[in-house]
Amino acid sequence: MNKKLELIKAEALREIESSKDENSLNKIYKKHFKELSSIFSQMGTLSPEEKKVIGVKANEIKQAITISFENKKKNFTKKDKTNSEFFDITIPGKKTKVGHLHPITQAINEAENIFRGMGFSIVEGPELEDEWHNFDALNFPEDHPAREMQDTFFVKNEPKKRLLMRTHTSPVQIRYMLDNKPPYRIIVPGRVFRNEATDASHEVNFHQIEGLMVDKEISVANFKAVIEEFCREFFNRDVKIRLRPSFFPFTEPSFEVDMSCSECKGKGCSLCSQTGWLEILGAGIVHPSVFKNSGVDPKKWQGFAFGLGWDRWVMLKYKINDIRLFYNGDLRFLNQF
Repeated sequence: MNKKLELIKAEALREIESSKDENSLNKIYKKHFKELSSIFSQMGTLSPEEKKVIGVKANEIKQAITISFENKKKNFTKKDKTNSEFFDITIPGKKTKVGHLHPITQAINEAENIFRGMGFSIVEGPELEDEWHNFDALNFPEDHPAREMQDTFFVKNEPKKRLLMRTHTSPVQIRYMLDNKPPYRIIVPGRVFRNEATDASHEVNFHQIEGLMVDKEISVANFKAVIEEFCREFFNRDVKIRLRPSFFPFTEPSFEVDMSCSECKGKGCSLCSQTGWLEILGAGIVHPSVFKNSGVDPKKWQGFAFGLGWDRWVMLKYKINDIRLFYNGDLRFLNQF
């Protein structure tokens, strides 16, 4: 049996060394491992002294065959890996495709930088609001039509605390004033939701930028200076601004703000309906009731608030004629920005 073990070892090592590929190597190993298993199965017929000698010998041969097998296998694996990783360094590299920010996000970032330059801070708030912050605190009467289901998406209709998708970013003003002491100088960019009939100029979700500036001596003149400067920076040209009387529950006095038409420079065209002016935002002096609801003394503090329909500002800047293009995911449109 000792002689048989030596023959198995010699033949196994020779065949392993001369194997040409990993498949034949595996077959050789299995064949000789089976022969060794046969030797181990015959150990029961040997005397205790023979078992000791043959057992040690068989284990040494098994280990030698296994080591030879593993080393040979590594050579095949290394060779295959080298061949598979070969590449022609003269071939031009593939350009990695990188995504980019949505045009509205790009424009919001630009607006934030402009307002930061004028000392404004950027504030955010929840898109899911309660009725008190969205309407009551902003001086909306209980029978105001904006509260009805045709304008507002109510999520939870409970008498004491109705939840809704915010219809404007103005509730963040209330939240900020309740948590901070004046003076304030903030803008609030964010998405808002209204039950609109979708068309080229209306969407059920769109973006607003709300602004609030409060101090002891803030006037309409301050507001006009801020908006004129912002328009010049954003549209990169000189603009004219005019204010028209209007009404909003949360400001008094209130006004609509028009900008000289970017297309015809005030001469009159189809974009501005031949008026030479484009309506760009609503604004006003913060109503005393809004200050009271926010814990601010209206006898000591005053200020202005404004709201921009941001999607339409981006449409004006880039001459886009359909608001739905921002949200339909068409890469032919989005990749232009």
